[in-house]
Amino acid sequence: MTWKTIDDMALAGKVVLTRVDINVPMEGTQVTDATRIEKIVPTVEDLLARGAKVVLLAHFGRPKGKVVPEMSLRLVLPTLEAALGRSVTFMETPSRAEIDALPQNAIVLVENTRFSPMEEANNPLMAQFLAGLGDYFCNDAFSAAHRAHASTEGVARLLPSFAGRLMAEELAALEAALGKPERPVVAVVGGAKVSTKLDLLGNLVSKVDHLVIGGGMANTFLVAQGVEVGTSLAERDMAATALEIVAKAKAAGCTIHLPVDVVVAWEFKAGAENKTVDVTSCPNDAMILDAGPKTVAELTRVFSQCRTLIWNGPLGAFEIEPFNAATNAAAQAAARLTREGKLVSVAGGGDTVAALNQAGAAQDFTFISTAGGAFLEWMEGKTLPGVAALG
Repeated sequence: MTWKTIDDMALAGKVVLTRVDINVPMEGTQVTDATRIEKIVPTVEDLLARGAKVVLLAHFGRPKGKVVPEMSLRLVLPTLEAALGRSVTFMETPSRAEIDALPQNAIVLVENTRFSPMEEANNPLMAQFLAGLGDYFCNDAFSAAHRAHASTEGVARLLPSFAGRLMAEELAALEAALGKPERPVVAVVGGAKVSTKLDLLGNLVSKVDHLVIGGGMANTFLVAQGVEVGTSLAERDMAATALEIVAKAKAAGCTIHLPVDVVVAWEFKAGAENKTVDVTSCPNDAMILDAGPKTVAELTRVFSQCRTLIWNGPLGAFEIEPFNAATNAAAQAAARLTREGKLVSVAGGGDTVAALNQAGAAQDFTFISTAGGAFLEWMEGKTLPGVAALG
């Protein structure tokens, strides 16, 4: 992957269209988590420091090509101004003349790009309109890079384009994890269903040395190998596919790791009566809700032998105690190895970020991606249109 960054561009006196992700959670008119807004601050400050005028493009919610007042970016304007420590000019229907009339250190926020049906259709007319508003295009929204929209891919083809600080940081971390990683590489993939992560598993077995499969997905692989899992969540109709993945891994020299002991319970609720058993000893009337301590010890051993870790998905039903124990312990082991400089650890995906935060391990990981869909598609080996357009 090759892309230009802010450092490669001469921006003094120029207008830089900057695609950001400020699609933050709201309760009424209040932003409840400003993390995404705070993360764009370094890019905006760097652009201003280089003498550029900054025009922010962003989506908010899923208005499906219609004007929805509750999804107006005007709602995030106070939080944006607070994060940047300066005023921001809001424009519903921007024009180049209006932008040019503003002071050179101005910041403009354009209304929700998805209010137009042309945005998600990547309509050339919208891309041309956006390109007419600026001199350069900066993409700082990796989380939207898997979408070929007018404000992510279309406009990038029409103006000199480069990656913002957040985008560049994300791309560098991902390149270090899967592009040219230090080996051995271990990937942890958890979650409920194999069927939703077929592309991911198929790509990883040819890229990593160790593949750890956890959560409900592991049950499907166990069933495929003739292990009974009682009333556990398992996609029994995916057994043949699971065996194909195992065969592909073997051919590629990738070792698959499944639980060797499990925590079972008779009901899915916090604090439910449970016990730890060998993976081959799940009672017929019980369900597997977590990996056991022997499995965690084995994973910790694998982590300690590897140089790079990629993590997507929990090892068990981490959202209810005590079935978060394996995820917490394994995450803490990875965090410790990272702190000691023995492991490069990259994680992403909504559940993953929540699980690592719960484990108190997130701050020690080398990099945590907040981009759900884009992170997954990158792990699947797919080309991300918003990134490709920067090349």
